[in-house]
Amino acid sequence: MSDSNWDVVVIGAGPAGATSAALLAEKGRRVLVLEKEKFPRYHVGESMMPFCWFTLDRLGLTEKMDEIGFQQKHSVQFVSTDGQISKPFYFFEHDNRASAVTWQVERMEFDQMLVDRAKELGAEVLDEQKVTQLIKNESGAVIGVSVENLEGESRDVFAKIVIDGSGRDCVVASKQKWRNRDPELNKIAIWTYYEGAMRDPGLDAGSTTVAYIPNKGWFWYIPMRGNRVSVGLVADRDYLYRDSREPSEIFDREIEENVWITEHLESGKQVGQYWITGEYSYRSNYCAGDGVVLVGDAFAFLDPVFSSGVFLALKSGELAADAIDLALEKGDTSAAQFEQYGNDVCLAIERMRKIVCAFYHPEFNFGKLVKKHPELRPVLTDLLVGDVFIDKFEDLFTAVREICELPTELDYGFRVADLAAMSAG
Repeated sequence: MSDSNWDVVVIGAGPAGATSAALLAEKGRRVLVLEKEKFPRYHVGESMMPFCWFTLDRLGLTEKMDEIGFQQKHSVQFVSTDGQISKPFYFFEHDNRASAVTWQVERMEFDQMLVDRAKELGAEVLDEQKVTQLIKNESGAVIGVSVENLEGESRDVFAKIVIDGSGRDCVVASKQKWRNRDPELNKIAIWTYYEGAMRDPGLDAGSTTVAYIPNKGWFWYIPMRGNRVSVGLVADRDYLYRDSREPSEIFDREIEENVWITEHLESGKQVGQYWITGEYSYRSNYCAGDGVVLVGDAFAFLDPVFSSGVFLALKSGELAADAIDLALEKGDTSAAQFEQYGNDVCLAIERMRKIVCAFYHPEFNFGKLVKKHPELRPVLTDLLVGDVFIDKFEDLFTAVREICELPTELDYGFRVADLAAMSAG
């Protein structure tokens, strides 16, 4: 760590933090990234929304994505328990720009690519450095962090602003007690990998498939490069744990609940371990405070069903970088400078959240919606591809309300922290 005073310190080198670091370094800011793990490292979240393309293009990485050779993804499709497949939502039928082709990625390589780009643009990145404390001034504003290396040696690092991109560690939200679970979404995910499993022909070979099981649970089926498929199972805790807590037993039991999944996995071999996570839908009370901004999963995580995690990480990292650069130019990194950032990100999340909650409602399915309102298929596709930062969905949500009730919008995350909130933690 060559210097203890920086323009920007970023906690975490995942997609959100690396994006912010890269864009701020490109603008000439002195940026230090502190990552607790040793990169490259495993991470779930392999399927990309098409609108990831725009942030990746700004970072100069779209050609690199194809050079690496990640599996191309042209659509998302939905499969009923009896194996009936919906008409795929082909992205190019809706908008035939370059962004209509997206990817299924191995996150070890994808995240490392973003970190390498941040370094190329001038950011200093240090891994195996755990942030243990926020440093605040007498008014409660964050002015730096305390960081500890593998040997247990601690050091204080100061900056004009701190970005929390620590992922589900939620360093700031946890320390400040700002983290709030989503009251409408409380699922468990179990996932693993298969080799040699069936792939659909042609353009559908790289499609993300959402395959239903009873009680509004579902499988994800994500074809990766080579011969590997990521397969995940998402449902309520009581449904999944009704007769076993052994992941492999639960997985094998639920495979039999969907004809398409059964057929596609029959030729495959499960490899590696089973992974489990739960209670993963949450949002911070505040998007920012004096001297600190939250991005990506450190700010909020919605749900895996429409692959919004990486998209929101990239986009929030990009929006935060622009807001921070302007704040640094003004010489004012108070919380008020980030109100628009929080508003924009939360409105986008709420638009996605409505359709996610509808997806889990027992009366709702996309076939019913599109059959009744075929004219809304384009705007539904807008939502599924990530074009959610423009207010154009009211007709869609009105139509959804004809089928099922939609949740009340969460009122947190939009705000920036006041003095009392900054003094907590």
